[in-house]
Amino acid sequence: MSNSAQYRRWTLHVGSWLAPAASVTAIAFALAAGVPPGAQAQTYKVIHNFTGGSDGSNPQAGLAIDRAGNLYGTASEGGNAGSFGTVFRLVHSGSNWIFYPLYDFQGSYDGANPLGPLTIGPDGAFYGTTLAGGSSTCGGQCGVVFRLRPPATAPPSALTRWDEAVLYAFTGLDGSEPVYPQLLFDQAGNLYGATQFGGSHGGGVVFEMTPSGGGWTEKVLYGGFEGDSPTGSQPYSGVVMDNAGNLYGTTSVGGDPGDGVVYEISPTQNGWVQTILHSFRNGPDGGLSFGGLVMDQAGNLYGGTVSGGGGDCGVIYELSPSNGGWSFAPIYNLPPCGGGPYETLTLDAAGNIYGTAFADGVGGAGMVFKLSKSNGSWTLTDLHNFSFETEYFPYGAVTIGANGNLYGTASGGGVYGHGAVWEITP
Repeated sequence: MSNSAQYRRWTLHVGSWLAPAASVTAIAFALAAGVPPGAQAQTYKVIHNFTGGSDGSNPQAGLAIDRAGNLYGTASEGGNAGSFGTVFRLVHSGSNWIFYPLYDFQGSYDGANPLGPLTIGPDGAFYGTTLAGGSSTCGGQCGVVFRLRPPATAPPSALTRWDEAVLYAFTGLDGSEPVYPQLLFDQAGNLYGATQFGGSHGGGVVFEMTPSGGGWTEKVLYGGFEGDSPTGSQPYSGVVMDNAGNLYGTTSVGGDPGDGVVYEISPTQNGWVQTILHSFRNGPDGGLSFGGLVMDQAGNLYGGTVSGGGGDCGVIYELSPSNGGWSFAPIYNLPPCGGGPYETLTLDAAGNIYGTAFADGVGGAGMVFKLSKSNGSWTLTDLHNFSFETEYFPYGAVTIGANGNLYGTASGGGVYGHGAVWEITP
């Protein structure tokens, strides 16, 4: 079995040993509140329980939020077309939330199994990737970049299914199987992302997509990721851009000695050039850097690792510009203990860091945390501990609403055993 096939079996079937799915016939779903566990239960509530039917199953990504406070996300499985995943919207209605399915992936050219989050584009449409589906030349397994928006000809209705357009279907050398990339728009409207496989050495690519003649053109900016080489391999997440146009990201493995890297790629007259900013050693500095990076206003980078640290529970780290280079520092070892952040961290306006650790926390079912800096040191606030008796394994990032509430997903558990969307009120 190939590495990619092994990955799909492990990732996409997290929910296969959960409770049986319940059938769903209505297009809109009212919320079904779960039982909030933990010491801070008064701040936490479930705003949707996935049934495994047409609403979806096994959500692994964080959520997008529009100016009206509506939430948008993906479920990696479920749907009406054979469990290839869905896109959904949650609309606030009084003290409740109403769930609306927006799109069912068909598992063919339109894509299959969306693991990553959605990005709201400058045109108001939603952009994302799927792990599988796409071009027949790739066996339908290389994934796609897609755009989703309301149909132009349909009368406005909350129940209207949206139109999907495949902007690009990967074929292998140009990239393959994007996992968690949060697509990035620059000021010119170009898109950037990364794939875990493909490229000239098979270890993934960083790509750019440019609007062209009513369509989109894909270009590989960097395809030198390779196995256990010092360049790193298999970037699971996307990239961030600084004011000079340089891109920064992480790889899950590779580097020296092989536990992932933080990299920079920079444009030159001879193409894009990679610089390794840090190689993880699965020790105090962390290891398995699945999540991407977030940049503050001062140009510092923050990220998290699944393993490493004092108890091998994952590390939150900072990279700061220093004398023309970068200074790496672990800033917090996450508490017990099963696995740290899978997706990118979130910064608020005050510089606090929010994230999920998919298997850390009391009971090992995952946690939501906040890190605050004071007098040069960081303090962790445990906002919620998940439970195997309710919801568990929060892979996705934390989304902050204008009201200061936090939103995210749990890939497993819930009333029907297929995951949930949650809200925390600080």
